[in-house]
Amino acid sequence: MTKSSRFAAPFVAATTIAALEMMSHSLLHMQALQVDEFLSLLLISALASRLKLKLPGMDSNMSVNLPFLMLAVIRLSLFEALLVALVSTAVQSVPKPRELWQPVKVLFNVNSMVLAAGVGALVFRSQFLVKPTQSFGALPLVLTGCAFFLVNTLAVAMIIALTESTNVFKTWGTICRLSFPYYLECTGLTSIVLTVNRHVGWQVPLAILPVMVASYGCYKLFFGQASQALKTVSVTLSKADAKRMTAGAS
Repeated sequence: MTKSSRFAAPFVAATTIAALEMMSHSLLHMQALQVDEFLSLLLISALASRLKLKLPGMDSNMSVNLPFLMLAVIRLSLFEALLVALVSTAVQSVPKPRELWQPVKVLFNVNSMVLAAGVGALVFRSQFLVKPTQSFGALPLVLTGCAFFLVNTLAVAMIIALTESTNVFKTWGTICRLSFPYYLECTGLTSIVLTVNRHVGWQVPLAILPVMVASYGCYKLFFGQASQALKTVSVTLSKADAKRMTAGAS
């Protein structure tokens, strides 16, 4: 066990405590539940969470449930939004057939997304950004997307760096390059849904699932090509190393 990997367990414990604190805060400030919209977003985010992709060259994945989590943060109470994030991420973390169940990994994934949703909700409702009597503008939504992006990617980069003894900044940079377009897309899509939602109703989010399915197909193609390229480079380097060792031995 490396020195850095010994810090992985305390880091997971810290995220668990922080997530529990966030849930406790939401319970203390619980508001009236919006049952129909809550159940709708809970179900569709859970379905979208199963459309997940492995990030090329990394032991991490992402799913296409982010716009539904952002809508939950914006449209629902904090407690409801955290429940949507918790259930959706738990469903995302269920292993596929022939994959091993990793309880600690599931715990960390759930904690980090609960924290991302909680921070996003607090940012969106911050009195420094918007007054309760005014309509929500673009800035709170953009900063909410930034909160999701920063909390989630930094947490993932940290745990990967601790468990694999890699440089956290390089790891975070790689995650950012792979996932930033996705976060940008989801923030823009959420903005469109909120605009249409004012004139139609809460059922509008159901209509964006096909958009996210199409996005999943695009990212799957891109990530698949990137993974293949990484494998090709790895094989080429291995062959080059083998040739050098053979030449040195002779």
